[in-house]
Amino acid sequence: MNLKRTTFLVCVMLAGMLAAHGAVKLPQLFQSSMVLQRQVAIPVWGWANPGERVTVTLNKKKCETTAAADGTWRVDMPAMKAGGPYTLEVSGEDGAVSILSDVLIGDVWLCSGQSNIDVTIERVYPNYTDEIDHFDINKVRLFRVQNETSTHGVKTDIRPTSINWKPLTKQNAWLFSAVGSFLGKRMFEKTGVPQGIIVNSWGGTPIEAWVSADSLRRDYPMLVKKTQFFDNEEYVRAQARANMLANQQWSKLLNEQDPGIVEDWTSVGYDDSSWSEVNQYSQLVRSRNFVGTLWLRQHVQIDKEHAGKAARLLLGTLFDSDVTYLNGKQIGTTGYQYPPRRYDIPEGLLREGENVITVRFINKYGSPHFIKEKPYLLAFGDDRFSQNPMPKDVVALSETWRIHVGTEMPNCPSSDVSLQNLPTTLYNAVLYPLAPFALSGVVWYQGESNTGNPAPYGDLLEKMIGCWRDCWQRPEMPFVVVQLANHMAPSDQPQNSGWAQLREAQRLTAQKMDRVELATAIDLGETVDIHPLRKKELAERIGQCFDRLVFKDKKVMLMPQLQSTYIPSDMKTITLKFDQPLRPCDELFEYEVAGKDGRFVNAKARSEGNTVIITSPVEGYPCRIRHAWKDNPIRLNTYSLTGLPVGPFEKNLDIVIDYHLHQ
Repeated sequence: MNLKRTTFLVCVMLAGMLAAHGAVKLPQLFQSSMVLQRQVAIPVWGWANPGERVTVTLNKKKCETTAAADGTWRVDMPAMKAGGPYTLEVSGEDGAVSILSDVLIGDVWLCSGQSNIDVTIERVYPNYTDEIDHFDINKVRLFRVQNETSTHGVKTDIRPTSINWKPLTKQNAWLFSAVGSFLGKRMFEKTGVPQGIIVNSWGGTPIEAWVSADSLRRDYPMLVKKTQFFDNEEYVRAQARANMLANQQWSKLLNEQDPGIVEDWTSVGYDDSSWSEVNQYSQLVRSRNFVGTLWLRQHVQIDKEHAGKAARLLLGTLFDSDVTYLNGKQIGTTGYQYPPRRYDIPEGLLREGENVITVRFINKYGSPHFIKEKPYLLAFGDDRFSQNPMPKDVVALSETWRIHVGTEMPNCPSSDVSLQNLPTTLYNAVLYPLAPFALSGVVWYQGESNTGNPAPYGDLLEKMIGCWRDCWQRPEMPFVVVQLANHMAPSDQPQNSGWAQLREAQRLTAQKMDRVELATAIDLGETVDIHPLRKKELAERIGQCFDRLVFKDKKVMLMPQLQSTYIPSDMKTITLKFDQPLRPCDELFEYEVAGKDGRFVNAKARSEGNTVIITSPVEGYPCRIRHAWKDNPIRLNTYSLTGLPVGPFEKNLDIVIDYHLHQ
């Protein structure tokens, strides 16, 4: 054996010995380019060999500790002012060192919830093209927690992530939370100090998935037992595999039996003259539960000026999934109903004269349809990526399509267990391991998945905030709860709305708990999209809440709050007093009053100063009032002078002798 080879083997053996002995390890949150919280003790923790001495150095400060019998260790570095970049160094007794560079000290915000936190910069880009094109703030850093579940207790660390404290640029933020990105930018511009944004969310998840087992066990024992049923890895793997195989077989049969694939219904030369014509907003198929494929074709004339140019096809929003073609070439596909269809057309594909757009709907449930109030057009020019304002050079699509059923299928068998929707599983896997990482505050935007049963939501929200605060050992950790946006079809008449009930639970919980503020989105939603795009405006409202909660800025006025009510002796009017002046308006909408029979009816109202005066429409004395108590109270027009809406609320009016009714 030659000397070089011997030396190589010795080095490998030594490296292996050092790796085995050098057990000092940091959690996944601790990476180069991270942001640590200013002006509070900074917890740094990890794992080492039991009894090993660990030294942590940051910004010329040094702390030492000894790993416990289970190998865990923690130090609390002294509070520091905003600044950096610094180097964080963690070393063990054997000389093994972890060195993290470019560490900043500033403010750290945790953004959590379901899909409206998940909505990315890519999704909202058409609303803010110029601003996002100029994203370039090195002192705003982004971190995304990877999705994971646990049915058998808490984990000690999160999974490695692809977004490890990256600076805010268009590229880095493209698939990152829009709310988180705009909040980080807003808070940096407000404070001038580094900002860290940790996003920890999962679309479609209910609140109980984010609550600890200890918090649920007493009042909701069946929820805990529900999760325990799935605490069997072999069973879960079997169910997941069965679901995967069922989907694969369903898709295989679908494609093999679909004549549109076999005969190529996507080409320009295909003769679709025998197909029926249909308006895209009519019922496309007779069955309201159509399973299979449905094909639609539209012939579009392109003039010489636009032929060959790059373009963008805006195909609104479709239900449920689609594959879309232009002149026989696939230009886009979307796997589920919510994302807007924005398909880019490369140069040279559009020809002068006749072109054909073909859409293949694939539905496993429901009925295929186009969503109204979304754009359907071809956009040209450098501004084709913008929708606010809309591009100047467009070719509108017709609402009329030629239509043909591809193949109908039986329902796809499903055995998916969806562990992320089970109680405690996300608290265990992706929340608990983040503590005690120091934070300025928490944004909680969730609730859509609980609107079917809103009754326990207020209690569950209180338990969730409580167990997170316990996890961090910070009983007053600031929370901003985002109240659900307006959504679904508007109604002129009172509704018994699950969405309204859940919003009220959010309001009352924020009112009840210390250090919790409510950021309303009641006027930022969309009728046809559960994921409204106005995320910058929402981030501004969240930031204003933190201005008050964290930075004690009393000059910032938040959403108007009802302080008291007054009913004169004739009981013909109800005066609502708010904590700030309102925009004067002689005709306010979305107010309702109920009498002794409990039936709500619409009421006329006007604003004057900091009051709203409602004309009672009921016989006798009014018993209850409510405002914006609908899925989508689209006519809401009561605003503060600073531009924030009066949010939804419901109020009992208990008659007392002097007719003064206090909140």
